[in-house]
Amino acid sequence: MTCNTVLELLGQIACASSIDETWEIATSHFAGIGFARANYGFTRFRHLKTIGDPDDALFLSTMDQTYARRYFESGLFSRSPVFRWAERNSGLKTWKWVHDALAEGRLSPAEADLVRQNDSNGIRAGLTVSFPETSSRARGALGLIADQNLSHEDVEEIVRERHDEINAIANMMHLRIVQLPQLTKSRALSPRQREALEWVADGKTTQDVALLMGVSSAMVEKHLRLARDALAVETTAQAVAKGALLNMIFQNFPAPAAQAAR
Repeated sequence: MTCNTVLELLGQIACASSIDETWEIATSHFAGIGFARANYGFTRFRHLKTIGDPDDALFLSTMDQTYARRYFESGLFSRSPVFRWAERNSGLKTWKWVHDALAEGRLSPAEADLVRQNDSNGIRAGLTVSFPETSSRARGALGLIADQNLSHEDVEEIVRERHDEINAIANMMHLRIVQLPQLTKSRALSPRQREALEWVADGKTTQDVALLMGVSSAMVEKHLRLARDALAVETTAQAVAKGALLNMIFQNFPAPAAQAAR
């Protein structure tokens, strides 16, 4: 891939208007170089040895829904040796070390069992990109699963030839994703709930917000209560903070018709 082509792709990712669009651009490229299967995870609420509330984390996958549900929602990913590596490191690393460690008996029983399960499902060679984060509570990583006809040696060769390309595209994808609204059914805010939170973030009182929104104070309180419920927090201050962290307030959201078209 030429330098100009990579720059063009990076520009497309940087201008993507949604997480889904960003994911599609990046994964389409990775599929073209031998990694049609990809998993991505990101949390802003890591605490001690957990990723925080799974509903606050973002999980993306090109795998079928059955696999994605089993791998992410059941917490199976946390038993993976590559996940443990990504927790402690930043950068790009192929998975050859995992199978070397398995052969040498250096994996825990739970890790070894998961590696064998993945092997039986055609998930063997691949690589992980773990992203550097400025927040101590944030962590994101991308796993690229090599096509089944590719060996560990094939992946090593791809990385030797395309390391900078893969790393740049993966990091641009991640940087764009974390800038965009994280819209999920479990954390959805209505336009009026967002507006109420934004006015509160600007320092307005309930009475001020009622005048600005053209509704009663009781209706403002209702919007704020529903926003707190949606964000699973106890106070409005927490809702403002969490809404900002998830890029759910002070954002240019597409019109409903545009969303439906996509």
